Amino acid sequence: QVQLVESGGGLVQAGGSLRLSCAASGRTFSSYVMGWFRQAPGKEREFVAAIRGSGGSTYYTDSVKGRFTISRDNAKNTVYLQMNSLKPEDTAVYYCAADKSPLLRIGVAGYDYWGQGTQVTVSS
Repeated sequence: QVQLVESGGGLVQAGGSLRLSCAASGRTFSSYVMGWFRQAPGKEREFVAAIRGSGGSTYYTDSVKGRFTISRDNAKNTVYLQMNSLKPEDTAVYYCAADKSPLLRIGVAGYDYWGQGTQVTVSS
């Protein structure tokens, strides 16, 4: 069992930056693919980024490429999402998730554990 706790959300103006963190419990953190998803009001939860256990491979949805960076520190059992050049359309609740599979998957159903989410609001 893995427990995930996100932090770092908040209110920021368009063009600003935020760094989200997700702290994981357990001793096998480095074996999990970690992902970030987001859900805006009235919309389905969507994939944002994912990173392999070693940190060597990452994958991003097109809308955040060049603006967001996913990283992890396995010694601290933490995954990060650095978000730059934020836009109002990035406003959503952001969730981190853990996948026992080694694949970089973008589907919600592929992930086994989820955090409670952190709100990110970008004002125009």
